[in-house]
Amino acid sequence: MEPRFDLMANALGAKIAKRIYNVALAIQQSPLPQATQDLMMLRASQINGCGFCIDYHTKDATAAGETAVRLHLVAAWRESTVFTEPEQAALALTEEGTRLADAHHGVSDETWAQVRRHYDDDQIVALVSLVAMINANNRLNVIVRNPGGSYEPGMFSGMAN
Repeated sequence: MEPRFDLMANALGAKIAKRIYNVALAIQQSPLPQATQDLMMLRASQINGCGFCIDYHTKDATAAGETAVRLHLVAAWRESTVFTEPEQAALALTEEGTRLADAHHGVSDETWAQVRRHYDDDQIVALVSLVAMINANNRLNVIVRNPGGSYEPGMFSGMAN
């Protein structure tokens, strides 16, 4: 697969990417556990078929100490025993928030109740924002065909303000 366009080589694209990175950094610095964030970003990227983001979030999660077993089972989290109830609530929110076009009513009341049960208001802001941001990133990378395989953990750290 050949990339269609290098967003970072374009001045406007680089400016937008920097702003997106800084929003992601604010979410990363939130009280939402980093492991939960990593699992959510990986799951949304799997659903959206974003090879670049799957590569990115798998490598970052591994570098942060996430186990291979949990990373391999993210796609089948409902049929797995390695995720906590709060992580399951976050993964359900991720799936329903990612599949809006497929879900008649968007995020279900049941999923929202589970999220409210396990997370405080600041964590919920981070959860909802993370679902929105990873879906935006997935779409950017899929549209321009940014392939997976070349990401190195920390390679975007210089983009912070």
